[in-house]
Amino acid sequence: MTLTAHADTHFDALVIGAGAAGLFYGARAGEAGLRVLVIDHAAKPAEKVRISGGGRCNFTNIHTRPENFISANPHFAKSALARFTPQDFLDRLARHDIGWHEKTLGQLFCDGRSGAIIDMLLEELRETGGELRLGTSINSVTRTDTGFRISTSGGVIEAARLVIASGGLSIPKMGATGFAYDIARQFGHSVIEPRAALVPFVFEGRDKEDFASISGVACPVRASNDRAAFDEAMLFTHRGLSGPAILQISSYWQPGEPVVIDLLAGLNAVSALTAFKAEHPKRSLASAMETLLPNRLVALLSERGDIPDMPRMADMSHAAIEALVDSLSRWTVRPAGTEGWRTAEVTAGGINTDELSSKTMESRIVPGLYFIGECVDVTGWLGGYNFQWAWASAHAAAQG
Repeated sequence: MTLTAHADTHFDALVIGAGAAGLFYGARAGEAGLRVLVIDHAAKPAEKVRISGGGRCNFTNIHTRPENFISANPHFAKSALARFTPQDFLDRLARHDIGWHEKTLGQLFCDGRSGAIIDMLLEELRETGGELRLGTSINSVTRTDTGFRISTSGGVIEAARLVIASGGLSIPKMGATGFAYDIARQFGHSVIEPRAALVPFVFEGRDKEDFASISGVACPVRASNDRAAFDEAMLFTHRGLSGPAILQISSYWQPGEPVVIDLLAGLNAVSALTAFKAEHPKRSLASAMETLLPNRLVALLSERGDIPDMPRMADMSHAAIEALVDSLSRWTVRPAGTEGWRTAEVTAGGINTDELSSKTMESRIVPGLYFIGECVDVTGWLGGYNFQWAWASAHAAAQG
């Protein structure tokens, strides 16, 4: 689209990024009386919203609190999260008659398809006078006396405020780029090294072969390291380990570190094995373990020597039962790495929050420049927290 008319080239706020944060900011800023343009290089808006939650969009989590977020400054997110809560977003869904339901651990999903959320975002942007231009790439961004001049594939745009909502590096096949970090550095901001988060682990050697041999097997575990612990499901894959517990701990993992997995999480395994021994003294330890863990996992653990070859439970002393349970509760693996940006659900790290206002998300270096959503060094847990950060940070910036 060629921009010619003066009215079409000057805006109060230009938003780069038509994802969750960018579209939500556009509507909130429009409500505040600003004339807003949202642009994106993609052909469709909010594609991450569309694919999230298996197509039903896990749009928030009712348990949202600052402790559910990772940042070099753990206090930064408090202000925005306090001023726009999950209930505030639910109130907006109610106005649009969008039904929702809770699954587990406070995760809220649409009753229908995630497109309902996208439709709401677009409708609110239109209702507040905002404009959306897709398929628009950025050539350059410069500072002017009155704000910013942005050269695009559709012409030059001038705006008093520039809001960067272009996300992080996760899922590059959907168009993710490091654009936000480039703009941040251009204007003197520092960037905390971005890394893939909420991402499966991969392994090498025997571990890779073993885990691939039982690909598809899942079980509830506690995955932990020195900094965090998560009680959810773990899934064996052809490349390593995945599932919610693994995705969660991956956000706290550093290369080379081990991960401790409690394979018997939530089970009173000593009592269960002791009772099995009393009732079935002539049966094997492996058969007893199959009452606690998936059969294929028990077979693999037996083959690896994690479960000893004990033909008769009668020969298993109480001390041996306790030692086995302790060992399987501290089953330790050392990932070779993660699957990286290709499958990471979110980016950890990002634009240094020390250089942003926690109240408005505005740059402390360049007035009128804002960063919101995933590009900022605030990373939520799995389960709707990152969408809540998108809504909250966008709302904060629109009020600023």
